[in-house]
Amino acid sequence: MNQDNNRDAAWRIALRNAKTAKERTATPRVVMPQLEPGYRVTCNEEVNQGLSAEQALIEASRCLDCPDPQCMQGCPVAVDIPGFIKNVERGEFLEAAAVLKNTSALPAVCGRVCPQEKQCESRCIYNKMKKPAVAIGYLERFAADYERVEHSRHPVEVVRPESNGIRVAVVGSGPAGLSFAGDMVKRGYDVTVYEALHEIGGVLKYGIPEFRLPNSVVEAEIDGLRALGVNFVKDCVVGKTLSYDDLHTLGYKGIFVASGAGLPRFMGIPGENYIGVMSSNEYLTRINLMGAGRPGEDTPVLKGRRVAVIGGGNTAMDSVRTARRQGAEVAMIVYRRGEAEMPARVEEVAHAKEEGIMFMNLCNPVEYLSDENGRVRAMKIQRMELGEPDESGRRSPQPIPGAVEEIPVDLVIVSVGVSPNPLIPNAISQLEVSRRGTIVVDDATMRSSLSDLYAGGDIVRGGATVILAMGDGRHAAQSMHEALSK
Repeated sequence: MNQDNNRDAAWRIALRNAKTAKERTATPRVVMPQLEPGYRVTCNEEVNQGLSAEQALIEASRCLDCPDPQCMQGCPVAVDIPGFIKNVERGEFLEAAAVLKNTSALPAVCGRVCPQEKQCESRCIYNKMKKPAVAIGYLERFAADYERVEHSRHPVEVVRPESNGIRVAVVGSGPAGLSFAGDMVKRGYDVTVYEALHEIGGVLKYGIPEFRLPNSVVEAEIDGLRALGVNFVKDCVVGKTLSYDDLHTLGYKGIFVASGAGLPRFMGIPGENYIGVMSSNEYLTRINLMGAGRPGEDTPVLKGRRVAVIGGGNTAMDSVRTARRQGAEVAMIVYRRGEAEMPARVEEVAHAKEEGIMFMNLCNPVEYLSDENGRVRAMKIQRMELGEPDESGRRSPQPIPGAVEEIPVDLVIVSVGVSPNPLIPNAISQLEVSRRGTIVVDDATMRSSLSDLYAGGDIVRGGATVILAMGDGRHAAQSMHEALSK
């Protein structure tokens, strides 16, 4: 940690003494400005508009600068949360961004898509006072956005780290790969990231819609890594275009696999092969990455008047809200548990409701019906009730005998989970793989059964969050660096 940002720095002590704890805790949590629902469903503009400088200063002043900041314990990439927030409070916004970038390669992304309410903010001391937590995510976004705008107006020369001459390869340019690449390039490694698709960013580009995470924000973060010296190679499928042995021939001493979980799962119910039943992966990739539905783009995508999205996670929310923007008159979430059990972020559910999304909770599709052309026209849903908790502690949904209904639909988007991309596990016979298709790693080092191959993110976890993938990338970078340094 920079000594000037240490909690014992004179400016931090003065800042803490400038307001009493009572004054700080009496300040209400800031409300994020957002676009009106009626307007935002007509476009792809970002819903959350970001804090003003004035709002950020007030919100940052709520932070008590705890001597033992529990918020940091909830952050998978160990951001110095009080350090950056106190810099916001004193108006040193660029310094706040610098503190963030000490540990996070993608702060503008994390500030938008991290489930802060389950991580850093869930540990905030305000929760014990029965008050809303400090808006850590909003402040992270503010500092990162401020830096991006300032540097676009007044470009700064980026000093590249001194090279140590060692080459490492990264497979996949999603959050785990980018986080790993950022940490390794800062240590002087020659880093090349291989991406199978035609754009860099992985799930940040193909999975998350622009109304939640604009591509321009992702591009700016990637440009920052380019400026540090990270090389990016697109349209290259490691396991097909290049083999594991090819990477050795090219001189790579370490390989980090972050190829994600892009293999969609279906439910195995009758009618899933009808026209108009598709996965969230395909639907969102066509629209987010390939421009379907945008003027001047020729990627086709099915559009529905009555659209059902099956599932209750963030990807389901992204899909149903996208369908609404694609012109659906009725867009509904069909989820087999209740709203309290939904894994989606509370904010995403609230935004969906504001946009007129219909929620069919405690419902499970059991069959799809088609018209004479083989196109889906309806779904049969089984009404459910919650029984006893399952092994994860969530209450298991049980069918209510005889409670089956037929609901008209003309597009179904299935969002019930993903499986790891099978290409690399299948292409490298020596690699130990779990029965779920994930790469088996040592939790302490992220190293696989092959001594020079590390892995992280969804290829190890199955479907997880952006920030957990980034944490894996950081963890693997530290471990690989220690191994290569020996």
